[in-house]
This record gives sequence, structure tokens and C-alpha cells, in this order.
Amino acid sequence: MKRTTHAKYAAAALAGTTVLAACGTETVGTGTEDVSTIADTSWVPRKVTVDGKDYVLPEKGARRHAHIDFKPGAAEPDVGGGTSGGSVGCNSIGADVDIQGDTVKVSDLAMTLIGCGGALGRFEEKFVGVFDNDLEAELKGPSGARTLTLTSPQNDTITLREEKAPALKGTRWSLGETAYLTLTRNNTVTGSLGCNTFNGRATVKDGTIEFGRLATTRMMCEGPVMKAERELAEILSGKVSYQQKQDSLKITDASGESVTAHVE
Repeated sequence: MKRTTHAKYAAAALAGTTVLAACGTETVGTGTEDVSTIADTSWVPRKVTVDGKDYVLPEKGARRHAHIDFKPGAAEPDVGGGTSGGSVGCNSIGADVDIQGDTVKVSDLAMTLIGCGGALGRFEEKFVGVFDNDLEAELKGPSGARTLTLTSPQNDTITLREEKAPALKGTRWSLGETAYLTLTRNNTVTGSLGCNTFNGRATVKDGTIEFGRLATTRMMCEGPVMKAERELAEILSGKVSYQQKQDSLKITDASGESVTAHVE
């Protein structure tokens, strides 16, 4: 694939990558975990070290949106950027990834062209420069708090920390600009349908949520908002199935209609 710069830029925004289903964890002779398990979860890039100098992910704003996922495989022919990647808090990044033993091969990297200045821009520049390589991987630490170190042939490194999935209950799940829901530990749900707020019973069991009749406020809103409210209320009704993948929650009703919420 033709390249004109170190990183091939793609015009399309590369959406968040899919996290693979969890599998068993093994240890290898070096005392580190099986590197293939990095595909089990999302990772937050915390530090990039280039020529001995550390560049740390800025705390303000960026850390909330920063995530890197590894999904081995290649993109469709003539499509820049694979399904691995994510963001360090500014541009969306996509790449092909191949995991061979302790080596993570990153290629065909593509990214959007949002301008990022200051410390975040510098961090992103250094991250991309190191990430687009054949990287030696080292994985250490207890489950839920593992550290992944990727080392380039130039001996520069990226340090990432495992991103722990938020709890289903007690988390505010955003359903759009103003709509959200929160499942509580005492089998209730509260939230907003976009205009009106609601509360009611919600029992979580075996991959399902059973909603009772929701009590809502009676505010009148613009037509499109009310239409969206009615559609959302129909999904949040009766027994539904749910699937949580890291910070996203997909709720599907009996008819197959679904809505996906994200952690705010």
C-alpha cells in the first residue's frame, strides 16, 4: 500500500475497535503473561519514552478518551488502517496487528487529521512514531491492573495500563446528548429519556435486564425529541438482553431493536 508519510492518514474517522471475547491466561517461561491475551481488553497509553525522554499522557481530558485495542488481523484490501488501534485522546488511529509470540507487529497505520496542540499533540506524535513498528511486548501484573510495555527496534517504549471495565451497576450509561440510565444495586433504574426523567424497577440476571413499568415526568418537548423518547422507552421495557464490552453497553429488546450506551 502506497505511503507518502510515516503514518498514512485516513479521512474516515476510525471508530472504537471491538474487544475480543476473554480467553484463558497462561504464563510463559520468562515469567510474563502470554502476550496474546492483550486482545482480551482495552489499554490506556500512559507513557512514551523516546531517546530516553518520557512523554506522559496529559491528565486533563485526554485520559478519559484514550484507549488502544488489539484485534489481530488485517483490514480489507485497499482500506487504510485495520481494526486495531483507538485513540490517545485526540485523533482516531487504526492499524493492522499480528501477534507472534512476544512480538506485536503493527502495520498500515492510519489516522484522522484533527489538530492537537501542546502536550497532547507531542504525546500523540511520539506514540505514533513508536507504535508503527514490530514491537517486543512484555506483560506483567495482576489481572485488572496489568502493565503492557511495547519496545521498538530503536529501543523506544510505550507503556500501557489495562483498562478495567466499569461496573454494570452504579455506572451512568450515556444514551446520547442528554439521555442516560443508571442501574442501582437494589434492582432499580433511574435516568433520562432525553427530555423526561424516569425511574423504576430493573432486575439484572443471567445476561438480561427485566424492566418494570417506568415512572416518568410529563414534560413536552420538540417533536423529534419526543419521538426519540418513545423509541427509547419501548426498548427499555420488559425483559431485554444486554452485552457489556468494556465501556459500552448494548441493550436489545425482544423484537431485536437495540440501543448502545457508553460510559460518560
